[in-house]
Amino acid sequence: MLDDPAGALAEQLVEAAGAGRHIVLTGGSTPRAAYERCAVLDADWSGATFWFGDERCVAPDHEQSNYGMAEKALLGRIAPAAVRRMRGELGPEAGARDYEQQLREVFGEGIPRLDWLLLGLGPDAHCASLFPGDAALGERERSVVGVKVPGMAPLVPRITLTLPVLHAAREVIFLVTGEDKAEAGARAFGGLTPTPEAPASLVRPASGALTVLLDEAAAKHLG
Repeated sequence: MLDDPAGALAEQLVEAAGAGRHIVLTGGSTPRAAYERCAVLDADWSGATFWFGDERCVAPDHEQSNYGMAEKALLGRIAPAAVRRMRGELGPEAGARDYEQQLREVFGEGIPRLDWLLLGLGPDAHCASLFPGDAALGERERSVVGVKVPGMAPLVPRITLTLPVLHAAREVIFLVTGEDKAEAGARAFGGLTPTPEAPASLVRPASGALTVLLDEAAAKHLG
């Protein structure tokens, strides 16, 4: 439990960038606050490559675009080595194939091993665009898939990294704030049996490097 999880995240993100890591960003209001704080820090972004964990199938300048939010809050204010966005405007299937190709160009064939992967948590305990009970949770071969019908609003198709990619990451960080996430936090991180009904509970990086940053409200049901 932290008084300032966004601040803690900003410090970790800057450290990862300074080490020239492959960094995976997520959407959401709390990550946006962390990104904005990162943008004004004295940091070396020149070696960092930015990726995305999921995206809505909208244009990059659309108000619902995760890339668009991150670009305004951080990416457009720094000079990283590269930004690899999910092209949501292609639609869920073509967009997923395009992002798989981008990953192959950098990491080669097979499941990529990204360095630093940030996830949020939905009130239904989803992460990335992996929703409770969705078929995408069962994918084991592909790195990226399309989600035609998401489990919660906004009800637009998505593109998402799959569980094998989350498991392969060298470090996974969850950022969770607010009382509306408390029940989901307990389901995801409370030590209960992992279940597809709480997708975040299934995230178990092989490296063992899993960090959960919660504020007091989000952690209220955790011991």
